[in-house]
Amino acid sequence: RGKDSVKHFHIEHTGTSFKFGFNEFSSLKELVMHFANQPLIGSETGTLIVLKHPYPREVEEPSIYESVRVHTAMQTGRTESDLVPNAPSLGTKEGYLIKQGKIVKNWKTRWFTLHRNELKYFKDQTATEPIRALDLTECSAVQFDYSQERVNCFCLVFPLRTYYLCAKTGIEADEWIKILRWKLSQIRKQLEQHNTTL
Repeated sequence: RGKDSVKHFHIEHTGTSFKFGFNEFSSLKELVMHFANQPLIGSETGTLIVLKHPYPREVEEPSIYESVRVHTAMQTGRTESDLVPNAPSLGTKEGYLIKQGKIVKNWKTRWFTLHRNELKYFKDQTATEPIRALDLTECSAVQFDYSQERVNCFCLVFPLRTYYLCAKTGIEADEWIKILRWKLSQIRKQLEQHNTTL
């Protein structure tokens, strides 16, 4: 779990050991000790993450897994008792996307964060104030877009504007579309539940 997002990585059980990232652990206890020591990992999106906070196991969110590209420990000597889950289900994502401007149709790289029902974009990853926050309860569709002279593009359709975004890779674009569509389905589900209780 990062500051504003949750990332998923595969752990493989071979029958005799556990594989995570570039490491192999002979027991579950050894694997848990590794997580207690806050491993630093990086994925194909290029973002480095220190795994500090455990995340609840039973949460409703899409299964989007990333591949580990960098892997090391930030601490030593910690144990499984140091691991305490403290986060609700976020269903989040963050990363750089290229966004088309509204009036001048140029393309600029922006840092995007998806948290609850908001998709915010910032000038870069270090900016604290967003340029804009998009309320996903107003979004009617998320889909691949082939109308631009770019690859890996998708669009978000709002009543007053359609936002055109491009990712570095097709896999990354697919992940964004998958989680945004999941968010829209959750919003619709909540709305239906609310309407049936009235």
